[in-house]
Amino acid sequence: MPRIALVMIARNEARCVARCLRSVRPWVDEMIVLDTGSTDDTVVLAQAEGAQVHHFTWINDFAAARNAALACSDADWHLVLDADETLAEGGPLIAALRHQQPDFIGRIDVRSSYAASGATQQQAASSWLPRVLPKGVRYEGRIHEQPVSALPRQDLAVIVQHDGYMPEQMQAKGSRNQQLLQQAVAERPQDAYLHYQLGKDEEVHDRFDAAWQAYAPALQLLGTQARRDPPWRHDLILRSLFTLKALGRLDEAIHLAEAEMPNWPDSPDFYFVLGDVLLDLAMAQAEQAHEILPMVENAWRQCLTIGENPALEGAVHGRGSYLAQHNLDLLLGTMASI
Repeated sequence: MPRIALVMIARNEARCVARCLRSVRPWVDEMIVLDTGSTDDTVVLAQAEGAQVHHFTWINDFAAARNAALACSDADWHLVLDADETLAEGGPLIAALRHQQPDFIGRIDVRSSYAASGATQQQAASSWLPRVLPKGVRYEGRIHEQPVSALPRQDLAVIVQHDGYMPEQMQAKGSRNQQLLQQAVAERPQDAYLHYQLGKDEEVHDRFDAAWQAYAPALQLLGTQARRDPPWRHDLILRSLFTLKALGRLDEAIHLAEAEMPNWPDSPDFYFVLGDVLLDLAMAQAEQAHEILPMVENAWRQCLTIGENPALEGAVHGRGSYLAQHNLDLLLGTMASI
C-alpha cells in the first residue's frame, strides 16, 4: 500500500510549526521536517509532535532545501506544506492516496489571509499550488520553486490556510524574498513567472512603483493576445490593475482592463477590481462622474451575477458575493444622496 509523508522545510517557526503538524498528523504515515538553521524552539516543538527532524545548511535556494527534505523520505506520496500553513479541509482525500498509484501531481487550494487596505477584516485569496508529489519528483528554482515533472496535474478538493502574508509575518521575513527574487530575475530575465513573483513581493510591502516595474515585463513576456494561460495570469492581471490604480495611472489601468475583459467572463475578481478602478476614475474626473458611476455599479453587479469562482488563481473570497454587495450598497447610497 502506498505511504504518505508530510515534507516541510522550516526555520524559526516556533509560532506555528506545531499547529501545522497537528492538522496533518491524522492523515499521513510520517512527518518530516528539515530545519534550515532555527535559533528558536522549532526543532523541539516539531519533535514533540512526532516529526522526524533533519538539518540542512541554508544556501539561499529553496529548491535545494525542498529537494534535501524530499530525499529524507522514502514514502510513495509527499504532501509539501510550510509551517505557516494548516490543513483545513480534505484530510480524508490525503489519506485516500494510500489507495492510488502515484502517477499524478496534485494541486491544492492554498488560501492566504491578508490585511486588505481599507478593509475592516482580513481577506483570503486562493492559489492552486502543486503540493502533492509522487516519490522521485524534485524542485527547481531559487525561490517560488516548482516541481519538475511531465506527470499530469490534478486538482484536489484540499484546502490549506496560510497566514504568512499577514503584516507581522511579512515584517519578520524582511527583505529575504526580495533579494532572492531579484537575484533569480537577474539570472532568468525572460521568465515571466519570476517577474510576477517579484511584483507580488513588492506589492505586499506597498512598494507600488517597484511592483509595476516587475509586473510590466511579466505582461510583456506573456503577450497581450486573448488567453487565460498560464493559470497565474489571472492573478497577474488583478494585481497589475490594483497597482496601476494605487499609482493613479488610471488610463493605463482602463486600457489593460479593456484588453483583458474578453479573457475573464467568469471572474468576479476582475469585475470587482474594475469597479474599484472606475470609482477612482469617477473621483478624479468629477465632471464625468454621472457617466462613470453607473459603470461602477454594473461592474459590481456583474460580480454578483457571476458568483464566487475560487478555481481561478488569486480569487479573493467574497468578491462574488458579500464584498461586492457591500460595495454596491455603499455606492447606491452615495448615488441616491447626490
